[in-house]
Amino acid sequence: MTTAMPRPGLRSEPVAVVRPAGRSDAAAVHRLSAPFVRDGALRDRPAGRYARDAADFLVAEGERGELAGCVALRRRVDAHGGAAAVLYNFCVAEGSQGRGIGSALLRAVLAEAAAQGASRVFTATAGSGLLFLRHGFTVGGEEEAPPTWRASLDPARGSRVLVRALI
Repeated sequence: MTTAMPRPGLRSEPVAVVRPAGRSDAAAVHRLSAPFVRDGALRDRPAGRYARDAADFLVAEGERGELAGCVALRRRVDAHGGAAAVLYNFCVAEGSQGRGIGSALLRAVLAEAAAQGASRVFTATAGSGLLFLRHGFTVGGEEEAPPTWRASLDPARGSRVLVRALI
């Protein structure tokens, strides 16, 4: 379990506990993701897919046990045949933003990627990507990204590929 302290100047409520998701979290992760799907920040996934892919997810629980955020990680092979990971479905509930939950999730998922032997982590964002950039990601790397993942990106969404080395 991972906890983090909020950054100075942000709300000072307790930060969530980050833990692996289970199949029983699937409906809550689907509900948590829905507003981000409507806004175009996340891809639409059927509710059953969250249950099927539950092992990919880490979730952040608020102090009352509610899900405050989630992120998923899938191991892939990069364009050069190396071990890579793809971070996806990263979101923090609107009422929980600004409390350090996104940073706690990102630190935990990067540690998990390193533990799985990934040398690089890729993600795509249609937003500013500032949180990723603050955590060592850089813009680019499309040509090095896992080919099957890169081919699945929807150009109409205007996503940028971000990459972070874990070495």
